[in-house]
Amino acid sequence: MGGLLSQVFTNKIVLSVILSYTVASLIKVFFHYLGTDKWDFMVFFRTGGMPSSHTASVTSMTAAIYFLEGSSNLFMVCLIVSSIVISDAIGLRRAVGKQAQVLNKVAAEFRHFRTFRTKRLYELLGHTPKQALAGFILGILIAKLVFLF
Repeated sequence: MGGLLSQVFTNKIVLSVILSYTVASLIKVFFHYLGTDKWDFMVFFRTGGMPSSHTASVTSMTAAIYFLEGSSNLFMVCLIVSSIVISDAIGLRRAVGKQAQVLNKVAAEFRHFRTFRTKRLYELLGHTPKQALAGFILGILIAKLVFLF
């Protein structure tokens, strides 16, 4: 089992993904601080925000496989999966976040009714194209750095 863990954590593809997700999430915490003047390390674990950590992760995985194998069949599959993840982050998850904003406003209007109680919905679910692009660039850069060292 120790040999398998050693192989996993020395694998350049895995390292690229872990580093991309970690760096993107730390940048999100910093941008949150710039916007609110408050440190909230839980932002590290939340969806949404700048840059997209999901986009950075899948892009890093795809780039790492390209650096390792070139335009292989595995690279093509990763390219397709990455495209789906990124379009989902920009499209569906962003739309759900906007719907959560509307529902939170409606709930706020009805809060004076004693029988109407609801928990506020999390609104920052998806990404703007700019946030996804930042994650895309970050993912490629980190994979390239991993393969340089």
